[in-house]
Amino acid sequence: IAPSYADIFYNNCFKNGILPLALPQSDVDLIMEDAKAGLDVTVDLESQIVRSGNRQFKFDIEPFRKHCLMNGLDDIGLTLEKVAAIESYEKKMATDRPWL
Repeated sequence: IAPSYADIFYNNCFKNGILPLALPQSDVDLIMEDAKAGLDVTVDLESQIVRSGNRQFKFDIEPFRKHCLMNGLDDIGLTLEKVAAIESYEKKMATDRPWL
């Protein structure tokens, strides 16, 4: 949880299954105060809410990235979701163009 991230780092986080949350500096400061006080900080990706002490902070995330994180999908996992279509295409290509 931070006020901002560099683009490359931000994108790499998602590729590695990490949720980089960007919240306003004032919200980050409140969350840090709660953490220093020993209060639990919880990130609810499904509801898109950070709970910190008795506070809640809403955050936005692109639906596709949320889907990937919620389902543990990386680039390979996304490809494997299409395995039936890939196999169908390969079978058709083997019939239509056996020389390939």
